[in-house]
Amino acid sequence: MNEEQPTVYPYVPNSVPAVKEQMLQEVGAESVEDFYEDVPENLRLKGKMNLPQPLLSEYALKRHVEGILAKNKTAGEYLSFLGAGCWQHHVPAVCDEVNQRGEFLTAYAGEPYDDHGRFQALFEYASMMGELLNMDVVNVPTYDGFQAIATSLRMATRITGRREVLIAKTISADLLSRIRDYCKPHIEVKRVGYDSDTGQLDLDALQAGISSETAAVYFENPSYLGLIETRGDEIARIAHVHGAVCVVGADPISLGVLTPPVNYGADIVCGDIQPLGMHMQFGGGQAGYIATRDEEKYVMEYPSRLFGIAPTSVPGEYGFGDVAYERTSFAVREEGKEWVGTAAALWGITAGVYLALMGPQGMVEIGEGIMTRSRYAMLEIDKIEGVKAPVFQTPHFKEFVVNFDDTGKTVAKINKALLARGIFGGKDLTKEFPELGNSALYCVTEVHTKDDIDRLVNALKEVVK
Repeated sequence: MNEEQPTVYPYVPNSVPAVKEQMLQEVGAESVEDFYEDVPENLRLKGKMNLPQPLLSEYALKRHVEGILAKNKTAGEYLSFLGAGCWQHHVPAVCDEVNQRGEFLTAYAGEPYDDHGRFQALFEYASMMGELLNMDVVNVPTYDGFQAIATSLRMATRITGRREVLIAKTISADLLSRIRDYCKPHIEVKRVGYDSDTGQLDLDALQAGISSETAAVYFENPSYLGLIETRGDEIARIAHVHGAVCVVGADPISLGVLTPPVNYGADIVCGDIQPLGMHMQFGGGQAGYIATRDEEKYVMEYPSRLFGIAPTSVPGEYGFGDVAYERTSFAVREEGKEWVGTAAALWGITAGVYLALMGPQGMVEIGEGIMTRSRYAMLEIDKIEGVKAPVFQTPHFKEFVVNFDDTGKTVAKINKALLARGIFGGKDLTKEFPELGNSALYCVTEVHTKDDIDRLVNALKEVVK
């Protein structure tokens, strides 16, 4: 009787039975199942996974994977008007050139005495972000903007000693989910409604909802729906009257044309730096920033690393390294304010390259270009019979909501028809914001030309007939 031959995948580490057996002996385990004792039996997979036979040559494996990837259609091949948190911006070649250099790409960890280049690059990034935000302190980037925002709210609860945060209802469902997960179980998350005509935060609802238990008021400017909040100073005033921290999420690429949040009362500013020189990627290309004034009550609540500059023992020489390192979980482990693991430092270096390349005037020009293009798109789409753009009567930046109620067609059907024409339409909002009816979120950036927008408009005219 022949025993079943074990399947070995050359590209799966330690799949050779003899190697597995040796590893089990080293750790004193009888089988791999010993490592899953804490997992309930009903949750364990019984039997073998339904996997194809292994491809035994590197070339065959490469060809197989490339065949799968070829089924995707990218924003490089199709015309894309998707945004909603990950946007298609131009990435200057120098950004890729610098972030692929070996000393940055592979520098996972290190200290200032052996890692001058990376630490200085991150200090320069933080300095330029601080100038853009008109803030004193900026962290080494977190995994993404969602983490930065959730962390900012936890910082506010520690600063105030309170356990409640108020959040504008116009944030994305994904962000709300991340905030709730991050704030469990000690912090209560409450949502504040918005004006149905303008989409801006309902100040009466904010006044009714805020109390002496509120640690922070959070809103975005521009918002997830592309709205520019024109009453940020009033929101900040209401928060401060009640002793709460004003936290604002800001798209950094908007700050060449929009007022920095600190100028209208923000205490903590946070968000994602993906627009600053990062390609759209599934599972990457996102990194979060947090910025505050240089005040101890804020600085000592940052869980992530902060880099500063200081003179060394050599006259005229400067070094770069951690500021208040003792507050981090790297230093005090489980006693830290929050646990922070790997940072998205490579993207901070990339954003630093982008900001240095653009300069103040470049940031103004790109912001103006985006607003001009998105305004043109709104006006042209609104001319289509049965279509309304934008839904909210207020200034917008980059993104705007389009309603298709009077066309008799769903967003899903419209997007499918656009896809057949080589166009990614706007993000379907019908589940996230059912009160907006049959609506989608469209995004226009500096990469879109007039011809691109006209192509979209003509395609929409065809598909909504």
